[in-house]
Amino acid sequence: MANVILESSRGIQPVPIEDELLRKRMIFLTDDVNHNSCAELIVKLMYLDSLDSNDEITLYINSPGGNVQDGLAVYDLMKLIKSPIRTVCVGTCASMGAIIFLGGGRREMMAHGKIMIHDPAFGGNHDIGGMKSQEIQAQLDDLNRCRESLASIISERTGKSLKEIYKVTAHDTYFTAEEAITFGLATGLMEG
Repeated sequence: MANVILESSRGIQPVPIEDELLRKRMIFLTDDVNHNSCAELIVKLMYLDSLDSNDEITLYINSPGGNVQDGLAVYDLMKLIKSPIRTVCVGTCASMGAIIFLGGGRREMMAHGKIMIHDPAFGGNHDIGGMKSQEIQAQLDDLNRCRESLASIISERTGKSLKEIYKVTAHDTYFTAEEAITFGLATGLMEG
């Protein structure tokens, strides 16, 4: 990552841009939702909350989504910490990226941002070849529990009924910034 040059009592020194933005309580999810990206987010959220639990944290998101459990760990922490969290959709918040976006109290969209929500699917590691019917059913039951959990989050944050959410998430549904605001996914457009 690039550096910025800052002048301090120690003289002029290069500082990573990410460190300077973290100091200003700005953090980023610009990758897949996975173990590493979520572990980094969790550490940063906890650190900023420990510094000042009254000051807002801004989380900028441009993510294609990814692992449900890792994303839910971030979502749960966002609801648990005391610092107010503002999420900003920069580009696309898709799938689990959208769920993390929904964790913000203020949820803002850039003018050309998009949000995509859908039902969860089996990841690439699931091969049912050679599995018994009970094993397949157990995996399907787990997937349906995950679907219910994610639909409940979307319903709670948008004010829409579960029936409406299930209809919309049955397939990949994309929302422009204005559509996301109208649907209740976002609370407003980001303004300068």
